[in-house]
Amino acid sequence: MIDIAWIALAFGLGLLAQQFALPPLVGYLVAGFALHASGATGGEVLDQFADMGVVLLLFTIGLKLKVASLSRPQVWGVAGLHLAIMVVLLCAGLLAVALLGVPYLAELDMGGAALLAFALSFSSTVFAVKVLEDKGELGSLYGTIAIGILIMQDLAAVVFLAAAAGHVPSPWALALFLLIPLRPVLIGILERAGHGELLFLFGLVVALGGAQVCTLVGVEGTLGALLLGVMLAPHPKAKELFNGLSNFKDLFLVGFFLDIGLSGAPMPAMGLVALGLLLVVMAKGWLFHRLLLGFRVRARTAFLGGLALASYSEFGLIVADIGAEHGWLSEDWLTVLAIALSMSFVAASLLNARSHDLYERLSPRLCRLQADQPIAAEAEIDPGQADVIILGMGRVGGGAYDSLKVQKGRNPVGVDADPDAVRRNQGEGRRVILGSATDPDFWHRLKLDHGSIRLVLLALPKLQENTFAAEHLIKEGFDGLIGAIAMFPDDEPELHEAGVHMVFNLYAEAGAGFAQHVCAQASAGASGG
Repeated sequence: MIDIAWIALAFGLGLLAQQFALPPLVGYLVAGFALHASGATGGEVLDQFADMGVVLLLFTIGLKLKVASLSRPQVWGVAGLHLAIMVVLLCAGLLAVALLGVPYLAELDMGGAALLAFALSFSSTVFAVKVLEDKGELGSLYGTIAIGILIMQDLAAVVFLAAAAGHVPSPWALALFLLIPLRPVLIGILERAGHGELLFLFGLVVALGGAQVCTLVGVEGTLGALLLGVMLAPHPKAKELFNGLSNFKDLFLVGFFLDIGLSGAPMPAMGLVALGLLLVVMAKGWLFHRLLLGFRVRARTAFLGGLALASYSEFGLIVADIGAEHGWLSEDWLTVLAIALSMSFVAASLLNARSHDLYERLSPRLCRLQADQPIAAEAEIDPGQADVIILGMGRVGGGAYDSLKVQKGRNPVGVDADPDAVRRNQGEGRRVILGSATDPDFWHRLKLDHGSIRLVLLALPKLQENTFAAEHLIKEGFDGLIGAIAMFPDDEPELHEAGVHMVFNLYAEAGAGFAQHVCAQASAGASGG
């Protein structure tokens, strides 16, 4: 019962954090530290919430992961180089500072410094996914690159944990290869589960049950959940399953963040060391930024990717815990790392919440660092002979495209930030190009100077995205008509203020259209009778 009270406190502080434009997870961490300071401890329910949250997180990442994305040099190359550089430089830096007699660092030997550097080199998958989800940019290019890098890091951490813990998989682990021929069975069940609670229950059973089976045979359970998610990812219903399980995942992750805060009693000296480590996490983000630039991504992609990865990882705590069990590190380092992890989340939350504004301010300087010939995914965008641009090619955008093409005789082109949505629309015969309307550089890359584009339709899912796009269209000198969708009546004044000429209230107009369609069909049926 007491764990439920702690979760209620986390909700209250998460709600408070949200009022200051911070992710709720910052409030959860503060709740954990406050509870530990009062002498409280977590119970079995909280531990179960934490474990289930991490398993569901890895499973949902698997549902969104396309194995081909890991083959990008920007993923495996950056992940490998960053890990190697960070471990070497951090190990040397920690040993150098240890000579000054800094508390907790003075006791480090070469092995302890190397292990600590390894633990600090990881970025938080939990944090990055939450940030990208909250910004609606999980499917963007920088988002997919960041998630790919995190997956590579997670795989390295899992291999290390298995080796360091000395857990040898049982002979029964070979039976896990049966999951490969079992995939058609899982797909068949997925297709028959419908679209309601059975679908989400199926996902819970596969994720949690698969993780438990893997644990029983000596394989890391979270890795099993990730691989099962990857197996289901190509199916069309994977996106629906991802959306449904995200709420469960967010709920259970409250326990994970509370557990971090409850993990140790902060001492003043620990806070000072953690503050020093906070400077290191900024250097981590900078190194990601420079490495991504070296692999010819644009300045914006590198900048936003570096910010999303500028944090310490929950895996770092697990690595340190293994080190403490073996006597390679003192247990005090668990608390130091927990404080540093929390500080990195707060700092990165503040920066990522304002990432687009920061980039716009710094873009003249940052753009001078990017390659003259970026990768193909970020080349100049030429709409060709199109006379209408539709931003956002979901159901509304796709319907608008077909109506303009077939009924109005226009020549539209669609734009979407999700590579899967682009491929799907292209497969259905639509001309759609990859691009993010919330990317200021997108508007610089988009060629609007030939004057054939006289209408732009904004069919993006969020109000902020549509207002951002409208404002940048105006900045680029577009003098044609701009139309946008709105979910709620109070969205319309903000869209008009941003420069939108015509607003389509999605729900109100859909209801009116539905009534007109039924009445027209009824009249036709009556006259025919």
